[in-house]
Amino acid sequence: MLLDILITIFIVTVTVVIHTFGMMIAIRIIRKQKASQLTFQRFRSVPLVGVVLVMFFISIVEVLLWAATYLWVNIIESFEEAFYFSMVTFTTLGYGDIVLKGTWRLLASFEAAIGIIMFGWTTAIVFAAVQNIYFPKDSD
Repeated sequence: MLLDILITIFIVTVTVVIHTFGMMIAIRIIRKQKASQLTFQRFRSVPLVGVVLVMFFISIVEVLLWAATYLWVNIIESFEEAFYFSMVTFTTLGYGDIVLKGTWRLLASFEAAIGIIMFGWTTAIVFAAVQNIYFPKDSD
């Protein structure tokens, strides 16, 4: 069980680091938009789409990290099953058609916990992007 916990701590830490890099990319997108003063109403949403896509792909990378962990510790046999299980768990959808056995169940519960935190963080990033694009502070 100690090995399970150590692996979990490591994977949670890597997940947070990956999300941090995604946030930094999203911030750069918004800063570039501000620097260029893209004010044409028609193109205003382009940076927002970029932020959403970056954060979506970052989430996929995080799911792949967890799927790779399931394959590495040999608790799920195929990549497709590991990716599916990880996506269902990370998003807290939890169909329950694939379940882990033994002490590895704890790993899945931690994935669900960090997944919901990462989606909350992503929501905050997208919300901040919307505020910066549509309600800039210097427009008073």
